[in-house]
Amino acid sequence: MKFKIACLQMDIAFGNPVKNYETAISLMKKSSTENPDIIVLPELWTTGYDLVNLEGQADEEAREAAAFLKDSAAKYQAHIVGGSVANKTEKGIENTMLVFNKSGELSGEYSKLHLFQLMDEHLYLAAGKQKGLFSLDSRKFAGLICYDIRFPEWVRAHALEEVEAMFVVAEWPIQRLEHWRALLIARAIENQCYIIACNRSGSDPNNKFAGHSMVIGPWGDIIAEAGEEQEILTAEIDLDQVIDARSRIPIFADRRPELY
Repeated sequence: MKFKIACLQMDIAFGNPVKNYETAISLMKKSSTENPDIIVLPELWTTGYDLVNLEGQADEEAREAAAFLKDSAAKYQAHIVGGSVANKTEKGIENTMLVFNKSGELSGEYSKLHLFQLMDEHLYLAAGKQKGLFSLDSRKFAGLICYDIRFPEWVRAHALEEVEAMFVVAEWPIQRLEHWRALLIARAIENQCYIIACNRSGSDPNNKFAGHSMVIGPWGDIIAEAGEEQEILTAEIDLDQVIDARSRIPIFADRRPELY
């Protein structure tokens, strides 16, 4: 089964949800001319990393974002991996990904498990506790958020669920661009699956971000890669290639988890 992907590599306005919704609307409209099957947004696309003011900006139970993504999915007849948003819950503010299918139905929800202390996430956010599994068109996918890719055991936990592609949404800084590229390629190779990674572009008062959204095949081949500026990255994936890769090198059958 083939899917056409559109990653919206946004330049996110720091602490300005109104402006960011406008940008998302514009980029979705532009991407629709390519008739994508799946549209992907970056991490914290509504607010950016304005963590100090997040309490006043966070979306109560992610209702506003959910309504927007639901309507957009139905409007463009595309599945939407909705990046992540600051989601105000009774447990605290979570960094939450919402996934809607092309009928506008919620297909998955995942809150970032690993909080990045170098950007003070642990001071302002509550960590998630569930895997990022979801299905679209009866195929298995997973969602990961930024820092998660530094934890191969967490990524493998999803691959063991027979996931065929993983979506990574991020705000990854430019100074660690080579880590971004190397980690994403490694995660694709070692799990024999597609990695679709949507990073942000631009900068905020504390960081410049790398862009370089990527679509990587199950053999580690780079199918498409963006530059540093705001753009829409498109690519086609064929999930039958995952079946082929896993049959050629049967790493899952050869695992020795009893000794790990």
